[in-house]
Amino acid sequence: MRQRANSGQILLIAAFIMASLLLSAQIYILEVGKTSEEVELDSLSDFILSIRLGSENVVIGSLANISNGGASDTLELNLEKWASLIRDQYLYGKNVLNYTLRDTAPYSSGIWLNWGVNGHGFSSAYGSFSHRLSGRETDVYQSYTMNITTTLLITSTNRRLNENTRQVNVTINVLNEAEPATAGQITIYYLVSNNWLIPDETNNYTLLNYGNGTYLASFIAAFPAESVEVSAHIMDYRGIYVQANATSIEI
Repeated sequence: MRQRANSGQILLIAAFIMASLLLSAQIYILEVGKTSEEVELDSLSDFILSIRLGSENVVIGSLANISNGGASDTLELNLEKWASLIRDQYLYGKNVLNYTLRDTAPYSSGIWLNWGVNGHGFSSAYGSFSHRLSGRETDVYQSYTMNITTTLLITSTNRRLNENTRQVNVTINVLNEAEPATAGQITIYYLVSNNWLIPDETNNYTLLNYGNGTYLASFIAAFPAESVEVSAHIMDYRGIYVQANATSIEI
C-alpha cells in the first residue's frame, strides 16, 4: 500500500505542475497577443481551453492519488488550490472557476471507488464546472461536467489438468471513459487456502496484450478446493488504480 500511495502522490504533483505550466504559458501568450486583434482572439480561445485542460489534469491526478491510497478529500482540496491559482495569476480582470463535486450515490465528494467481487471494478471522479473570464473588453462564460472513470472488467475460465492442477485464463478489459484503454501495470492473483498468490514463471504465467484494451493472462496452479477465485489489479496509463475479483468457471 505504501508503494501505491507514493506513486499516487508523485502523479498528483506531476498533474499540478503540468496544469500550472499550461496556465502560465497561456497567460503569457494572451499578453503577447494584445498587439493583434486576430492573435488576441486566438490566444483568448487557447487560454480558455487551458483552464479546462488544466482542470482535467487536476481531476485525473487527484483520482490517481486517491485510488492509490490517498485521502478521500484530495480532489476537493486540489480543486480549491487550482481555482485559487487561476484567480490569482490572471491580472487583467476576473478569472473565476467554480466547481461542484457530485455527492449523490454512488459518489461521495466527487469520488466513487467500487472494486467488486463480480468481475467489475470502477475508479471514478465526477464534477461540474463553471468558468467566467471578464475584463479587457472580454466576458466569456463556459460550463461543463467532467467524468473521469477507469473501468476494469474481468472474466475467467479454467481447465482441469489433473486432480488438483488447473490451467487458468483471465480475460481483462480496461476502459477509460467507456473507451478501450491501455494498462500501465497488471497484476494477477489467485486464492489458495485464504492466501492471495501472484503467479510467476513457475506457473508458466503469460500475459497477452491484444492492443485494444483487452489482455489475456494465463497460468497453471494447484487448487486444493473446487472453487477457483482470481483477482486483477491494474493501473492505467494515467496512474489510476482499480481492481476486481471473479470466480473462474471450469470448462
